[in-house]
Amino acid sequence: MTTTDMQTLKLAIIGAPTSVASFAPGQEKAPAALRAAGLEGRLRSAGIDTEDLGDLPVSRWTADREWYSGPTMARIVADVIAARDCVASAHAAGYLPLLIGGNCTLALAMVAGTLTPNRSIGLIYFDGHLDLNTPTTEPDGAVDWMGVTHLLGVDGCIESLRDIGPRSPLLTPECVVFLGVNADSVTAFEKRQRQELHLQVIEAAEVMVDARAAALRALEWLPPDIESLLVHFDVDVIDFFDLPLAENYVRFGGLRLADAQEVLRTLLSDRRFDGLTITELNPDHGAEDGSTLSSFIDLLVDASSESPRLVR
Repeated sequence: MTTTDMQTLKLAIIGAPTSVASFAPGQEKAPAALRAAGLEGRLRSAGIDTEDLGDLPVSRWTADREWYSGPTMARIVADVIAARDCVASAHAAGYLPLLIGGNCTLALAMVAGTLTPNRSIGLIYFDGHLDLNTPTTEPDGAVDWMGVTHLLGVDGCIESLRDIGPRSPLLTPECVVFLGVNADSVTAFEKRQRQELHLQVIEAAEVMVDARAAALRALEWLPPDIESLLVHFDVDVIDFFDLPLAENYVRFGGLRLADAQEVLRTLLSDRRFDGLTITELNPDHGAEDGSTLSSFIDLLVDASSESPRLVR
């Protein structure tokens, strides 16, 4: 199939306003803030057929010392399942889902909602972190720092979160490529997992040298038989002073905004692109006049306009 005869799809906006799995609240405001800043209209103006499927119920972070065994974990699992079902419904309707969160746990929802017996999935995890921790190695209750642990079924993960899809684990290590990881953010446990699972990682320093080349390398590292490409995009991969929207402003510098934009343009231009998850965006950290959110929407519209599945 050539680009010219490829059937274009409608982009479905799905809001998952949850911060339950985070370090603190704020990310639950992201879907509403991006809508208010004109996301849907600007996508349409760029020639992208867009359908807003609305938001799931708001699920805000609360302090819970017993998060692992108490109601907080039940809320986290419920949030992921609800988002999973919305993604699956979007695919069933012939849409390409844009899942806006929310926490990095939504990567589980995107994969589980896309996965079918006849669909092979590859995931580009565009994030400053590996998110390969467990409740015992990082017992602070921030489950969004453990999302890939549950995608891969790493020992020590939470079974109810691991088993939310049609198979468990949802993905095997060779089907995930990490892109933009800051080497200083990797925990000792994550370093061991990277070695033991032979994970494919392109660090932020490499992306800064040549963003497009790094993104192309990430795509090449996926198995050749991948039919469905999913992209997980955590905004903390971007330098906070270039785009102050990440949930935790004290983290590392990150990529230049222009480099992140080039990465996303390259990934979404792949003909297998089948879904994008946006996570860890806290609109309260942006400029009061809305200009920071507007810049982020510019990035999304620009990258989406490169997709042959969205724009003919």
